[in-house]
Order: sequence, then C-alpha cells, then structure tokens
Amino acid sequence: MSFHNSHKLIFQCFRTAGTFQLTKPSRSQLKQAVGKRFFSNSNVVKMRFVQYKFKNDGPQRLGAQLSENGDIIEISAVKPSLPNNLVDFLKGGSELLNVAKSVVAEGRSIIRLSEVNILAPLTNPDKVICVGLNYKTHCDEQKKPYPEEPFFFSKFSSTIIGPNEEVKHPPNSRALDWEVELGVVIGKKCRLVSKDEANDYIFGYTVTNDISARDWQTPKKNNGQWLFAKSMDTFCPLGPSVVAKEFIQDPHDLTLTCKVNGIEKQNGNTNDMVHNVYDIVSYLSHCVTLLPGDVILTGTPSGVGVFRQPREFLKVGDVITTEISGLGKLENTVA
Repeated sequence: MSFHNSHKLIFQCFRTAGTFQLTKPSRSQLKQAVGKRFFSNSNVVKMRFVQYKFKNDGPQRLGAQLSENGDIIEISAVKPSLPNNLVDFLKGGSELLNVAKSVVAEGRSIIRLSEVNILAPLTNPDKVICVGLNYKTHCDEQKKPYPEEPFFFSKFSSTIIGPNEEVKHPPNSRALDWEVELGVVIGKKCRLVSKDEANDYIFGYTVTNDISARDWQTPKKNNGQWLFAKSMDTFCPLGPSVVAKEFIQDPHDLTLTCKVNGIEKQNGNTNDMVHNVYDIVSYLSHCVTLLPGDVILTGTPSGVGVFRQPREFLKVGDVITTEISGLGKLENTVA
C-alpha cells in the first residue's frame, strides 16, 4: 500500500495468474488503510473546504479535501455539532476549526468525489466586496492610470453559484462579460487592522468570476451605478473550494486564466495587482467591519471582452472556464 499526495491515490496490488493487477480499494478498505497514520497534524492544517450534496440528493454537508480534486473527508456528517455550511463554521472561530482538524485527522468517513455534487463552498456571506482596476494590465488595456487608493463596489451575496452551475444570461443585457478573480475569504471579525496584521484575519482563498453586464455599467443605466451590472442573478461563480491560507505559499504569485469555449481570453498573475491582498484587507477594515465568511474579489487582469478588438461578449451555450493555480477550476455554462 502506498500513498501519493492524497488518500485518493491509494491502490491495492493483487497477484493474479502470474501478473499484477492494480485496482482502487473500496471505501471501507480506504478508510482502514488511511487511518490516523496518514492524516498527521501537519497535513490537516492544509484543508480545502467544500460544501456538497450526494448525487441522490439529501442535505448539504461540509467537508474537506487534502488535495485538489481529492476525495472528501466528511466533517459535519461525522460531527453533528459542526455546521453544514462554511460561514457558520467560520463564525465558530478556532474552537470549531480545532474540532474539524480532529475529525479530518481521524478520517472516519471518506467520500469519493464522483459520488457528490460540489456546491459553492461558501454561501450567504454578509458581504461580497469587489476591487476595481486592481491589475496593471487591466488598467493598461483601458488606458487608465493605476489607482493611488483601491476603490470598491459590491455584489449581492445571492449572486454566488457553484463551480459547475449555469450562469443565467439576463434578457435585458447584450454585453455579458467575464473576469477571473482571486477571492479572499475572511476568517474572523476584522476592524482597524494594519497591513502587517491583515494576514491573521484571512482564512483562505478561492476562485471567482466577476460576471458583468457591460451595458449596465454605463451612465445610461441605473444612473451610472454598477450595482445591477455586477449583481444580476448567478453573476458570481465561486469555488470549487475555499483553500486554507496555509496551503498557499504566496497569494501574490498565482496564475489566473479564463477561457471561453476552450479559447484563452485571460492569462495573468496576482503579482500584477496594484494593491495587494493585505493592503486591501487593511484598507477595508478602516471603512467597515469585515466578518467571518466575507468574500473580497481582488480584481482581474487584462483580456476581458469589452476591451478586446473587436468586442466579445458571452452568449447562451458558451462555456466559461476559470482557473487559478493551486486553487482549482470553475466550469460554468451560459444558459
């Protein structure tokens, strides 16, 4: 029995008629093989939190993966005292996190990824805050100066959808656009913190796409306010997991890509941010109180449809693939 990166890669080797046959173990064999020996304390801090349902339906559950696309270690189903959603889990603070670490270390219930539908890993946060013009290349493609201070707008939390859910094309827009963005998830109440302290208040990171109706982002619509341009239904694909910050060596060195129907439209790196993650968290904390589960979309690199020549916009049937290195991939179809 060998271990490669994750328990999902454990295989059993049988000798049959003079040859070796490599087979994947059953769930019970998997649990027995993994046990406490594999899930060390150093491993369980690097969790990727997911919300999911079994394909035959049933209640939403909260679980963790130890690797991208890995099988799921059940958390809320094993420990009913733990919430089945990440926002309430984060509100419980370090006490609940320590309980979850113990549950994961025990590895009592392991579910194959193929058995479930992955939902958005985080739903109904108090705030979804977005940063505008925060990548130099995005400013350059608009011929705009780099902002001296970050500026913000918001999305309704109801815009959040999962990594494989459909983006609904609104009937009152003809200019639907894409924006790959790094999402920052706040882990604890955050108010008046310095840049040096900001990382202590971050729980983790996720992949997001700031879907935008560009024709609602003009002075003729909603008096120039961006709210509806950014907050129509399904305008915030998010996931597939929230990756604990310990998993990410440097949030300012991640590759972001967005493809439409397999054709690459955006390819950037978080090192191109005008204002980095810690600047943003600190700045916001001097304006509002950030709460556990709040999500901050930190801007997008160049390559959005509205500034391409000629302009390009999403249409029904298009498939948007949004990916950030180390965090995962979204694949959403426009319907």
